Amino acid sequence: MNKVFLQFLGYFAIIFAADQLIKWLFLQGFRWQSDFIDLVLVYNKGVAFSMLAFLEGNLKYLQIALITLLAIYLIKQKELLKSHTAAFGLILGSGCSNIFDRFIHPGVVDYIFWHKWFEFAVFNFADIMINLGVAIILLQTLIQKKAK
Repeated sequence: MNKVFLQFLGYFAIIFAADQLIKWLFLQGFRWQSDFIDLVLVYNKGVAFSMLAFLEGNLKYLQIALITLLAIYLIKQKELLKSHTAAFGLILGSGCSNIFDRFIHPGVVDYIFWHKWFEFAVFNFADIMINLGVAIILLQTLIQKKAK
């Protein structure tokens, strides 16, 4: 195995494990409330903002297909994985963790509920890491284009 793939697997494994550990805490009963944010267990049967919830149990298979396609693309486009190793590790580790939830729980384990000034969808650590991974790719791409 090459160095890039091992680094990718490291990011993937750390994010997957951290997300599952945090979710385990909430499944054991951890709760916390404040004026801004509540940390409370919710099962999301859809994707972002509960979209596609009507697909019910079939949603996990659609997500597996999408992640598989992305993984195949990254294997073929080695340079893309090389230039965004950490970001893709965050995205795929988080995505797989959320899909894993669908197989062992009634839905994705979400727990962060922002409600100060406006009510936002309930989300989790994996969702934050997916968004962080996308932001890293965008920033790296902008920086690389400016450097050229």
